[in-house]
Amino acid sequence: MIMLRFTKPMLCACLLALGLPCLSPLAQTKNGGAAVDLPRLVKQGTAIQLRVHDRPFLIIAGELGNSSASSLEYLRPIWPKLEKMHLNTVLLPVYWELLEPAEGKFDFSLVDGVIESARKYNLKLVLLWFGTWKNSMSCYAPYWVKTDWNRFPRARDKDGQAMEILTPFSEDNRNADVRAFAALTKHLQRTDAREQTVVMIQVENEIGMIPDARDHSQKANEAYAGLVPEEFMAYLQKNKNNLAPEFSEIWRQNGYKTSGTWEDVFGKGLHTEEIFMAWHFAGYANSVAEAGKKEYALPMYANAALIRPGYQPGQYPSAGPLPHLIDVWRAAALAIDFIAPDIYFRNFSEWCAKFDRSGNPLFIPEAQNSQSLANAFFAVAQHNAMGYSPFSIESLDADRTQHVTDAYDVLRQLAPLILEHQGKGTMAGVLLDDANQKTQLQLGDFVFNFAHEYSWSYAIRSEGEPPRFGGLIIMLSRDEFIIAGTGLIVTFAPRSGDAAVGIASLDEGVFAEGKWVPGRRVNGDQSHQGRHLHLPGNAFGIQKLRLYLYK
Repeated sequence: MIMLRFTKPMLCACLLALGLPCLSPLAQTKNGGAAVDLPRLVKQGTAIQLRVHDRPFLIIAGELGNSSASSLEYLRPIWPKLEKMHLNTVLLPVYWELLEPAEGKFDFSLVDGVIESARKYNLKLVLLWFGTWKNSMSCYAPYWVKTDWNRFPRARDKDGQAMEILTPFSEDNRNADVRAFAALTKHLQRTDAREQTVVMIQVENEIGMIPDARDHSQKANEAYAGLVPEEFMAYLQKNKNNLAPEFSEIWRQNGYKTSGTWEDVFGKGLHTEEIFMAWHFAGYANSVAEAGKKEYALPMYANAALIRPGYQPGQYPSAGPLPHLIDVWRAAALAIDFIAPDIYFRNFSEWCAKFDRSGNPLFIPEAQNSQSLANAFFAVAQHNAMGYSPFSIESLDADRTQHVTDAYDVLRQLAPLILEHQGKGTMAGVLLDDANQKTQLQLGDFVFNFAHEYSWSYAIRSEGEPPRFGGLIIMLSRDEFIIAGTGLIVTFAPRSGDAAVGIASLDEGVFAEGKWVPGRRVNGDQSHQGRHLHLPGNAFGIQKLRLYLYK
């Protein structure tokens, strides 16, 4: 979905028609006279991975609170804390209002200071462009934009009242954002192409309409009454058999019409208003991303605020880059490489599955920071996620900081092995809680029965609701496996036949510079006399397992 001069849209259309993602080519830039390979997305088996300096890179990250990156002095004591938590990447905003305080006058001192600090602490950055929209609203637009509402018009509600949302139906709005974002990426190309401290950029933040499903400004009303654009209809016809099921059903119910107004093609209702707005939001975001990539072709994505059960368009940030609208975004936003979920709900695995489909790679740029980091293990193993990032990570209390630190220590050890096995069918993830206490996985010749630690009568329990536990399993060879995570009891059975399965060896250990260093040999009480593998729920750990069959 990256647009690479005039040939890229045609290539993307061909790939999407085949149900394949449109990935970055081997992008290069000239820096100091030498060609430098840029960060890019590469397919490995069924996975899509980020490569930095031509090596696969797993994003083990945290996102800063919205205002934390507005002051270098405020950030000063935060950097060492992030380093100690074993992060390798920080997600932080770049604010349009501070980047361009006066029209056409750019101040890159904050961006430069952040990059310099990240390098000092050996951290990569994913920049979040807080441009026209942040959580639907336009609160990060510069003062000179906000106060000139004739030139930079707002969206309007059903009663015609202006909203704190810049309308996507204004060329002046779009062009102002495009110029600022292109200036940012041009500056990054000049100052960071060789170091590649910045590895990816998020375009806008949680785009969406609320509390109405669509903009009711004059230009919006005229567009809604007009015909569905021919390029959108051409995309739908070419990809008719590969559309997201929710979207396909809407089109089917209206007779798969190939022309007409928005309501002719999709029917009358809030769902059509959302599709209409998604087309225009995505087109606007595409213009921003396309201009940025012309200066510096980093991977770029759009993130989504998710939908509470039973909510209708307008009750949530409607028309954003959501799974049921992925085809609208793909058709209108070729320069956006993928869409990503900000997950704050308990049904974490369900949202992972919704975004990990139709060739869309999974990246979780924002997650509730009180959630268990078992989520991260599950996402990178079960859904080949590029990375995981709790929100406002600098604000965690001591207990939560230690939880992230322990989990990320293990993830960083495992990162080379995870990246090696993503997309190859030799790795899986597990996520268990009070509602789902058991699951079964098959790898190679064996069946693995995973149970929540609290399902074992001998487990030590804490007060309150049972915690979320989970982890991952990687098949090293026919009979050797790595199992890592927290709070798991694992038993084994043959995939076929009537033989029994025994534990040949079970070792705790660590990975040092990518090599396994065994520690304690686990047997006796620690393996329930050779009957199971146990990862205690009060820590994150790694165990290497070898199995055998007997009769």
